[in-house]
Amino acid sequence: MPGGNTLKMGHLYTNSTMAGQANNSNNSIKGNPLQRAKFLLSSPDMAHVPPDNAYEVAFAGRSNAGKSSALNTLCGQKSLARTSKTPGRTQQLVFFELDDTRRLVDLPGYGYAKVPNKMQEAWQKTLDKFLETRQSLKGLVLVMDSRHPLREFDRQMLEWCAYKKMPVLVLLTKADKLKKGPANNTLLQVRKALEALPDVTVQLFSSLKQTGVQQAREHIYRWLGLHNTP
Repeated sequence: MPGGNTLKMGHLYTNSTMAGQANNSNNSIKGNPLQRAKFLLSSPDMAHVPPDNAYEVAFAGRSNAGKSSALNTLCGQKSLARTSKTPGRTQQLVFFELDDTRRLVDLPGYGYAKVPNKMQEAWQKTLDKFLETRQSLKGLVLVMDSRHPLREFDRQMLEWCAYKKMPVLVLLTKADKLKKGPANNTLLQVRKALEALPDVTVQLFSSLKQTGVQQAREHIYRWLGLHNTP
């Protein structure tokens, strides 16, 4: 990844935490195709990831930016993705499948892992290899706390996406924590800061208030080739 810095990652997934995924009615799934998402597998390396022959959208962001909440909200499920109370304890690439040809990928959160440098380096190599070689990857959702956007690792990820010509949807999460004026100012400032980058969309997002949820869903639908959407 451009910049040569090691991403410090922290996000916990285990098979047991996936057991609480919500059950949804057929009518709800028709309204939001992302509700079909279910846990497929998790892998600490590239040796056990699914075949590289599908449509995938990956989610990235700092460990405290609200990535799991955003993923759950977009999929209309309460516990599809779960975070650890101790970030950095376990790191994996986590795959959720919608069908045989469409998947969502939760990438390791970065920023707060209190783990040995060797483990950080191993995570970094896995993430770099995934981003560099994954042909199925059609777009990246980059989650940033609207109160603290464009931190070092966010910019590093954006630089990589620009280099690879990877389309990006930036979600400025926790927008409900800001009043309307400051939230809109943040949105404008981030858009201006990124205006020179190709194919980057920036929007406000709140899991609590449902701000920007449908807008973000429709963006992901396009990447996944889900054309029959509301």
